[in-house]
Order: sequence, then C-alpha cells, then structure tokens
Amino acid sequence: MVNCPTPHINALPGDFAKTVLMPGDPLRSKYIAENYLENAVLVNNVRGVQGYTGFYKGTRVSVMASGMGIPSIGIYSYELFNFFGVDNIIRVGSAGGMREDVKVRDIVIGLGACTNSHFADQYHLPGTFAPVCSYNILEKCVDIAKTMGLRYHVGNLLSSDTFYNDCEGAPTGSGFYTAGAWRKMGVLAVEMEAAGLYLNAARAGKNALAICTISDHLITGESTTAEERQSSFTEMMVLALETAAKL
Repeated sequence: MVNCPTPHINALPGDFAKTVLMPGDPLRSKYIAENYLENAVLVNNVRGVQGYTGFYKGTRVSVMASGMGIPSIGIYSYELFNFFGVDNIIRVGSAGGMREDVKVRDIVIGLGACTNSHFADQYHLPGTFAPVCSYNILEKCVDIAKTMGLRYHVGNLLSSDTFYNDCEGAPTGSGFYTAGAWRKMGVLAVEMEAAGLYLNAARAGKNALAICTISDHLITGESTTAEERQSSFTEMMVLALETAAKL
C-alpha cells in the first residue's frame, strides 16, 4: 500500500470527492473549478497538475488534470482509484473528428476506446481486452445530453499513442496516417487517454467515462484555438457536472 501523498498527488485520503472530472489541460481544470464549483479548494498542484474539490448543486465533486497521453492519465487515474478512494472518473477532453457526420464542437461520448497502445500488456491477458466505459455513468450522461438538447454521438473512440506520425505520406498536421482504417470500423474520433482510463477503472473495479468535444477534424481540416479548448467547451463541462451530480 502506497502512503498518501503519492509522488504525483500531494493530497490526503478524503481530499478528493468520490467523482472526479479529469480534463487533460490544467487550465481547463482551473476554469471548471472557478466557474462551476462552489467553495472550491486546491488539493493538488504537483507539477502544475491542478486538482480542486468543491460542490456542484450540493454534490461534492473534484476536478483534476490528467496531462496528455495514456501514460499520464494512467498514473493519475490509478492513484485516484487505488489510493484516494475515488469511485468515478469522467474524462472531459478534446478529440479529432474522424467521420463526416461528427462535426467540430459536437460531443462524443466514448462507449469504448480502441487503441494502438500496449498499456494492457501489463495484465498478461490471453487475448485482446476491449476497454469500455461504465454503463451506469453512460446511461445517466446520455439521458442528460438528451434533456440538454445537445448534439452528441455515442460510440468508439481511438486512443492513440502518436500525435505526430512518421509514416511516409501521412497527411500534414494530422498525425494519424491510419485514420481511414479506423474510420471504416465506425470509430468516431481520436484522442489520447480514454483507453488507459477505462483499463485502470476495469482493473480497480471502479467506473469511468470519456466525454469529448470535437476540437478539430481529420477530414475537413477545421479546428479550434487553444483558448477555445481551455474555456469554451462549456456544454461538455456542464454535461459532465450534471452527470457527476447524479452519481
């Protein structure tokens, strides 16, 4: 058993709520805490990965950044699940659209997460594990998205380990030479964290869901700015908070 605080989270058991929202960007974590949580308290700031705990509509909720990529969210979600008593993690991030019907600023709710990562190798499974979300969170999230009248999609994400791809002929700036191969299998969008989160949740017997806003599009080339990704994806933030309030 690792004593708290851990090398990555300078907090004590009880500092985090049972449900944690997890954006990739520390500035998005700060934005959510300052604009949506009441009585928010900073409970972690190791390496600038800001974590806050406060209240949303009377429900105690935490928000902490995960950083970029499966190794980073793998560390933070593992420690939250296993050392800090967290039961539910909802990723709130950005993703790249991979189909024509998935538009920039649409919301994609990750039913499952395909991946080119070898993160699952550590479990020594005799086959291929399919990382999926927790249905109890998914059901609540979809119901709330309907009530809010959001434009959303539910389906498979691709959690990629590579943003810049060295394959000859890769489309400039896309970073994902094999996007067409995943798209033909119905994958909606690409991001870099959900599969690691879902695997850690499965191993810990906890719950996870990834909610992503489409920030750019691999087919059309449309994109949003860094400032928009930090603060303007408010529909996704409210959807995650409303879901957290139901858990």
